[in-house]
Amino acid sequence: MADDSPKHDPLLTQRIGFMQGRLTPVRKGVIQEFPRANWENEFRIGAELGFTLIEWTLDQDGMEENPLMTEVGRARITALMNEAGIAVPSLTGDCFMQAPFWKADGAWRSELEALFLRICDACTRIGLGLIVVPLVDNGRLENAAQHDALVSFLGAHVERFRNQGIRVVFESDFEPEPLRDFIAPLDSDVFGINYDIGNSAALGYDAKSEFAAYAGRILNVHIKDRVLGGTTVPYGQGNADFEQAFRLIAASRYDGNFILQGARAPDGDDAGQLARYKQQTENWLSIHEVGA
Repeated sequence: MADDSPKHDPLLTQRIGFMQGRLTPVRKGVIQEFPRANWENEFRIGAELGFTLIEWTLDQDGMEENPLMTEVGRARITALMNEAGIAVPSLTGDCFMQAPFWKADGAWRSELEALFLRICDACTRIGLGLIVVPLVDNGRLENAAQHDALVSFLGAHVERFRNQGIRVVFESDFEPEPLRDFIAPLDSDVFGINYDIGNSAALGYDAKSEFAAYAGRILNVHIKDRVLGGTTVPYGQGNADFEQAFRLIAASRYDGNFILQGARAPDGDDAGQLARYKQQTENWLSIHEVGA
């Protein structure tokens, strides 16, 4: 009997990673945070599940204790990457959403701007080259002054980012055309977009319009499902049209990574849940010949 199941390209599978913390039990109901007590173990479990990528998470609370921010910690991260065969190519800076420098004033803004640059320096020391800046929730741009504060600061350091091999990608709640207009004047070698399938579904955005507006600026993709106007749910239980999304991703010739950021397992079996998400993603990538 012929095997009609999708054939997975191993090179494509290597572009699938998971958001750090997804292999650690939820603490105090927080779906995403740096897993302080379990971060090392996630490398081992991730490797057992066949992953080769982790997207790091960085919170404002406990910033200085995060291993990314210490010399000893970075050495341990590098050792674990080598042992597990897992790279850390990207970081989601929840800290920027929790304490956005573009909404701060005076000395506090200067301190947060200096911290942004220090985080970039730390990332380069472990070969991490892509930093996701969330312009959502508390980080949302609400007026022209905040927009100008963000763009002027980052623009002033373009050459620094370029020399470091750092790319800054924005995750936002902008509608397609405003996001196109926001990203258009920014240097395409340094700045791009993090496309989140679930967030777009929750906002009711049309994927065709999104890809028509800015497909060429997408440098990272988060894969999750959300209910329209609501929260994150397991893949297939929300409003995300994954078939359309992956069809458009394939047509755009996107060559970046796919980071799994799905809902947590209700029974606590996070490893099993993540394995299922990985299988589903591999199927979508194969069916729509992403990267072909």
